[in-house]
Amino acid sequence: QVQLVESGGGLVQAGGSLRLSCAASGRTFSNYAMGWFRQAPGKEREFVAAISQSGGRTDHVDSVKGRFTISRDNAKNTVYLQMNSVKPEDTALYYCAARDARFNDYWLGRQTYDYHYWGQGTQVTVSS
Repeated sequence: QVQLVESGGGLVQAGGSLRLSCAASGRTFSNYAMGWFRQAPGKEREFVAAISQSGGRTDHVDSVKGRFTISRDNAKNTVYLQMNSVKPEDTALYYCAARDARFNDYWLGRQTYDYHYWGQGTQVTVSS
């Protein structure tokens, strides 16, 4: 079992920046591939970014490429999502997710069912 707690959300103007953090506890963090997802009101939860357990591989949805960057610090048991040049359409509840990938360092997933553990989310609101 791993527990995930997101932080760093808030209200930001369009064009601004935020850095989301997700702190993990309970298991060996470096065994887990991590992902960020978001869910806007009335919409399904969607993939934003993922990072392999060592951080050697990353994946970002096209709509955030060049603006958002996922990273991790295994010594701090934390994964980050740096959000730059935010847009009103980035407004959503942002979730981090984890999947045990100890036997596959290159694994990345884009589907919600790929992940076993979820945080409670942090709200990001972008004003125009």
